[in-house]
Amino acid sequence: MSVTNERYGMFKHLLYRLYEGRLLQEVRGGELPRHIGLILDGNRRYARERGFSTLLEGHRRGAEKLEEVLNWCEELAIGMVTVWIFSTENVSRTQEEVDGLLGLIEKKMHDIARDPKVHRKRMRIRAIGKMDLLPQSTVKAIQEAEDATREYDAFCLNVAVGYGGRQEIADAVATMLRDKSVRKVPLEQIIDEISIDEIGKYLYTYDLPDPDLIIRTSGEVRLSGFLLWQSAYSEYYFCDAYWPVFRKIDFLRAIRSFQQRERRFGI
Repeated sequence: MSVTNERYGMFKHLLYRLYEGRLLQEVRGGELPRHIGLILDGNRRYARERGFSTLLEGHRRGAEKLEEVLNWCEELAIGMVTVWIFSTENVSRTQEEVDGLLGLIEKKMHDIARDPKVHRKRMRIRAIGKMDLLPQSTVKAIQEAEDATREYDAFCLNVAVGYGGRQEIADAVATMLRDKSVRKVPLEQIIDEISIDEIGKYLYTYDLPDPDLIIRTSGEVRLSGFLLWQSAYSEYYFCDAYWPVFRKIDFLRAIRSFQQRERRFGI
């Protein structure tokens, strides 16, 4: 690299840091979301464009990025994040990719259960999704992380794995009907008691607040069923960057965009 290019790179980095600091100061002065949903999209396209030998390397870079983004949330005292890392549709990908991605999830869950930083920060891990879609080894690793952090309440990381929004609603209705059937509630009474609040009691996230802000990376402008029920009044932010190269200024811009909107909740 020439001296001129090196100086340009240093100058560009300095400007980036100054802009990042200004954005951080700006968002700290406004109302912050309590719960953020993250659709971690673009890992595979990132891997292809970078010429990696396997798509799994893109997912691995994405896992590293998640740790970084959680630190940004902690810096702003955002207490809950829900991340979508494996959907009900992902099971239809090649067996090699599915096995690799599930192996990566298992390793991450094992690491979380033993990570001193997780325990020092009192971070609770909770999985949401259709667990019976997953191999027993993956379920066991998830349960290990959940059990190791069950008593914590300083920060909550909800991991959507084997998750689909439509499937969640279907499961909620089925569980509700099964529960009422066991209690021998008459059909007419079941019909009369069906309501938004009643179905909501049977969702995977029944005891969690709805997300205030949902961020999706990679330029796709849709939710693809992520927290379909819970996102009725969420604010959305779509970012062009692939998830592995999602920057802090991208994150802060999403927060700033949230702060600039008037939340009406259907009113």
